[in-house]
Amino acid sequence: MASDDDLTEAVAAIRRGDLVVYPTETVYGLAADALDAEAVERVFEAKGRSREKPVSMALPDVDVAEDYTNPTERERAFCEAFLPGPVTVLLERTDRVPDVLVADRDRVGIRVPDHDLARDLARRTGPITSTSANRSGNPSARTVDELDAGIRERAVVVDGGETPGTESTVVNVADGEIVRRGARADEIEAWLAEH
Repeated sequence: MASDDDLTEAVAAIRRGDLVVYPTETVYGLAADALDAEAVERVFEAKGRSREKPVSMALPDVDVAEDYTNPTERERAFCEAFLPGPVTVLLERTDRVPDVLVADRDRVGIRVPDHDLARDLARRTGPITSTSANRSGNPSARTVDELDAGIRERAVVVDGGETPGTESTVVNVADGEIVRRGARADEIEAWLAEH
C-alpha cells in the first residue's frame, strides 16, 4: 500500500511534468499536470490515445472546479449531490484549461475522486489528468499488476491495492445526458429527470 514517501515521489513527478499511476475509487488513473499541455501530451502518448478524445481533470474538492469552469446553478447542484464520487461532469471550461486536454472542445470533464490518496495528490499538485491507466482500447487496470508494461515504465506508480473496477459515469448536465454509463448511472438518471 502507498506510503507518504510514495505520495511525495508522485507529487515531485507531476511537478516535473512526468506521469503518475494512482488509485481511485473506480480504476487506476494516469496523472499528469492537467494544466501543462506538454505533460498532457505525454498522457496521450503513453495511452496511444487519439488526440480527438478529450481527457478529464481530477480535482481535490468540488469548490476548486469553479477555478477552471463556469458551472450553472443546476450543474453546481449536481456536483454537490454526486461529488466526490465515481462521476465525471462535463462543464464549460475557462481559458485556464489547455486545448489539448479537451480536444479543442468547450467542456472539460471534472472528477473529484472518492479516494483520499487521489484527492490528496490533486490537492498537493493542482489539477491532474483523470484517465484510466491503460493503453486505449485495453481493459482498465484494477491492480498495479494489471498495468501495461509500456505505461508502467513511463510513470511513477503509486500502489493503493485493488480498486473496484467500475468506470465513472460521464454526465453532461446541461444537456441532461449520460454520455457513458458507469457507477451510479441509475441514480444520476433519476436526479436529471427531477431537476
